[in-house]
Amino acid sequence: MHPAAKQQFARIADEFARWRAIPEPERPPAPAWWWGPAFELRDAVGPLPSNWCRQLRLPDGASFADGTRVLRQTLAGQTTLPWPYDFSRKVASTDSDVRDLPVQPSDDSAFPP
Repeated sequence: MHPAAKQQFARIADEFARWRAIPEPERPPAPAWWWGPAFELRDAVGPLPSNWCRQLRLPDGASFADGTRVLRQTLAGQTTLPWPYDFSRKVASTDSDVRDLPVQPSDDSAFPP
């Protein structure tokens, strides 16, 4: 297994543990960036470190494939995904998809000829 893939999976295991600690009514959808590693390592048979097993709520000795199955199950069936800055909290506003856009002038007078 490539060291970068292992490091990325470690980050996701930490995120998953923090995400699961949020009460379900307040928990946002699982983040889309879990998809890549969840599919890249889906056939990896190497054993997960025991702390990652605990974070993913798996028994000791579980494989990377088992860990990616947990991630894929959290993502399956989702119809929306959080923006990166919304991750780990649920956003109540409906304008989260436009809040980073620059302010636009209301007419063309803001632009010199």
